[in-house]
Amino acid sequence: MDAVTRTKLKHLFESKLNSAMRLYLDTCARCGVCVKACHVYASSPQTRYSAVGRAEVIRKIFKRYFALQGRFAPWLGEVLPFEDSTLDIVSEAAWSCTGCRRCMTYCPFGIDTQMIMSIAKLLLIGADKEPKLLTMLSDMSIAKSEGLAETLPGFIQAVTDLGPEIRALWSGSGDAPVVTVGKENARVLYVALAGKHSIIPAAAIMNAAGESWTLSAFEAVNFAAFLGDPQKSKIIAGRIHDEAVRLRVKEVAIVECGTAFRVMKYMSGPHPFKVVAFVELIARYLREGRIRLDKTRFQGSLTYHDPCQIARNGGVIEEPRYVISHLTDSFVELQPNRGDNWCCGGGGGLVALGEKDFRMKSARVKADQMKDSRAQTICTACENCHTQLTDVNEHYALGMKVEFLSRLVAEALVTDVPTATPNQFVH
Repeated sequence: MDAVTRTKLKHLFESKLNSAMRLYLDTCARCGVCVKACHVYASSPQTRYSAVGRAEVIRKIFKRYFALQGRFAPWLGEVLPFEDSTLDIVSEAAWSCTGCRRCMTYCPFGIDTQMIMSIAKLLLIGADKEPKLLTMLSDMSIAKSEGLAETLPGFIQAVTDLGPEIRALWSGSGDAPVVTVGKENARVLYVALAGKHSIIPAAAIMNAAGESWTLSAFEAVNFAAFLGDPQKSKIIAGRIHDEAVRLRVKEVAIVECGTAFRVMKYMSGPHPFKVVAFVELIARYLREGRIRLDKTRFQGSLTYHDPCQIARNGGVIEEPRYVISHLTDSFVELQPNRGDNWCCGGGGGLVALGEKDFRMKSARVKADQMKDSRAQTICTACENCHTQLTDVNEHYALGMKVEFLSRLVAEALVTDVPTATPNQFVH
């Protein structure tokens, strides 16, 4: 590694050293409480797969360049200099972590391993050693906003063509358009993912509730957040912020995507509108009597996977259970659950990267948890979780059904409930 690159990486590392980060890097007592909190370690018990093992890689670099001992007498302790071999270790640490932050809830000092891994990912970007697929996907998201005028007509037509499938779930909309894109002064801007599966159930539910809503022209997922590029992540989130401001909406509802929700609500600055996870919107409709569900539509036992970014890191925990209580009386909890739930193993960009071998090996503890529930169906409120749970279900031959919570709700809608008018409910 040349001197110019070393200097660049040192500056990137230093740019992350706020007071909280210095506390995390200085404080670890090596108590080991966090070790068994990691699903990867629980599935493959190796020190490198523990929270402290990953963080120690970054601590050794920190000691080498930002601690007195490392700068003046590096031979007195364990340090890591900026070398190509060091970045190989950094890469393994960064991309064996899903950023679920379960370890943080166990740590007596509250050390945030995900924040420490943000240094790792930034160093890899600086050394041009990051996963190129995530870079490409991030750049494509940014480019979409720049070429929106060219792609928007085709997107609107594709969404319009979904009308029959939406009406198959909710037929109370008559001849009115079942989806609009970019309508001004709607109360809710719904931000979906690429794919009709994220639009059809949501449209049926919001139409059934008589919601004044419109569909975003952008997808919710923020690939740059997975990548660990704060500048690109800000640009991608900024597209949705600017669209919501331009359309003068009151609320932005994020599709079932954990990272998209957390980035938009907690990591993209203040907004003149409210940000909610879509499951929160469903729970509100049920509380207000705007929709009603038929419990006879769902058959068998059901369990729920709490997505890390929505539940543990986003605080949306009881709302999904409230929704499920209207779906079935045969609900069983995973053990553990809520903020203590095991990560599915697909977060942090791992699902987007496509590689399955590590994801399946590191998800053994999740597979055991699913099997022990004895539930026939597992549902969740996150795209990455749904994909990972589907792969885990197949890999470990669990014989379960894997569903999106919103899809179950849409299929259970009672169609004889009078549709509310958009102005009937004001928040």
